[in-house]
Amino acid sequence: MKKIIFFIFIILVCVTSCNDLEELNKDPNNPTETHPQLLLTQIQWTAFREFLGTSPLYANKMLVQTDGENSYQYYKWNRGDYSYTKMKDISKMMEEAQKINENSYVALGKFFRAYYFYNMTLRFGDIPYSEALKGESDNIFAPVYDNQKDVIIGILNELEEANTIIENEKAAIKGDIIYNGDTDKWQRLINSFRLKVLLFLSHKESDTDLNVKSKFASIVQSEPLMSGNQDNGQLVYLDQADNRYPEFNSSSFGSGMYIDSTFIKRLQDHKDPRLFLFCTQTKEAKEAGKAIDDFTAYEGGDPAAPYGTVNEKATKGKVSKVLERFYQDPTNEPSILLGYAELQFILSEACVRGWISGDAATYYNNGIKSSFKFYESYAKGLSAYVSEDIVNSYLTNPTNNFSTKLTNDEKIEAIVLQKYFQSFFQGGWTPFYENLRTGYPEFHRIKGVEIPYRWIYPQSEYNYNADNVSAAITRQFGNGNDKINQKTWWLK
Repeated sequence: MKKIIFFIFIILVCVTSCNDLEELNKDPNNPTETHPQLLLTQIQWTAFREFLGTSPLYANKMLVQTDGENSYQYYKWNRGDYSYTKMKDISKMMEEAQKINENSYVALGKFFRAYYFYNMTLRFGDIPYSEALKGESDNIFAPVYDNQKDVIIGILNELEEANTIIENEKAAIKGDIIYNGDTDKWQRLINSFRLKVLLFLSHKESDTDLNVKSKFASIVQSEPLMSGNQDNGQLVYLDQADNRYPEFNSSSFGSGMYIDSTFIKRLQDHKDPRLFLFCTQTKEAKEAGKAIDDFTAYEGGDPAAPYGTVNEKATKGKVSKVLERFYQDPTNEPSILLGYAELQFILSEACVRGWISGDAATYYNNGIKSSFKFYESYAKGLSAYVSEDIVNSYLTNPTNNFSTKLTNDEKIEAIVLQKYFQSFFQGGWTPFYENLRTGYPEFHRIKGVEIPYRWIYPQSEYNYNADNVSAAITRQFGNGNDKINQKTWWLK
């Protein structure tokens, strides 16, 4: 009996010691659980800057390079990357939020998932979606590829779910650096982004599975949308380490980066004073004493010419550069994921297409006014060039006056062009996708060079998910046709 008692005692000691040892062996620097607010801040910081930078500006015909051939300028890119690494934090945030019943973080997780998957499917076509990011939870390390239509339907469903969830959440969201926890503003951004996704499906208006037109109208009629610049989905920068404008002190603004001549020419043709906020005068014009608001003081480089030819022009002082504020001001201007100005242009185009009732001209004018107001607020020392009086005068210019656009094509071209103007260092790849969708604005390029429709799938997919990526390529384009000139479903 004593032996049995002693044996039980030894077992209890061992169990207790093992439990204590497990507690001691927990790494405090690598916690298995965390509050979702700690993840949200980094998710927002990354997502709101993810698709910006200089690369899309070359493809969008806003920048040219003079010290080498830029693949984006000449439409010679090949492979792209997936965003799974960034999206893992989103999955973790949603998981932790569900544990403590903090549904606001679940709603934002669905929004950010939709945002990333939307950009991924526009970039590639069919992508892993239904089985994506399930390696840890379901041991799925080679996810199947969903067709693009199903991905888009899933994205729209997630955004609708995000709207439904956050509508019932009134408590401030901790860790939110975009809206300081305001759930109402988040709901407005989510619904406005739903409209953006639907508009990009304008080629699929007749698809009864999507019901693009009726869904768009329903959101406009029954859901809260951004009501002014105060609702902009934007990341404001601080003059603090790791919180500064992403292009601050960037070496890429050295001797080789100049402004595209077609971008400047369009701004000049429209007598658009945002030119003075984006570009420097040419060295030649500055030495001649021309005023900042003299439209003839600006000139760009031909994006279709060999870079050496443009370099020769630049060395003569005849090409404008990016205005210094973009790399010398640590706070410069906020980065906009989706703003009120773009929403107004979305609504204007929807009116032209007959998706909603309303005055397309009013939305168009509101979009321009809100863009000017944004720069009046944030382009330090330059507000006089984009004041209320200036914008009112700008709208009376026949080139900009919406009433002079007689056909639907002319109206859509005008709307898309204004969306293009306000996207300098803001729109990311949106102007490029707008060109693929509408043909506007036309992108000048070397004769015979076609604008790509997509990127080639990542090499990692060929290495670790070969069967599924090969099946997706064959299904979309035919065997072996993973090429940038292949048109994907959303454009057909």
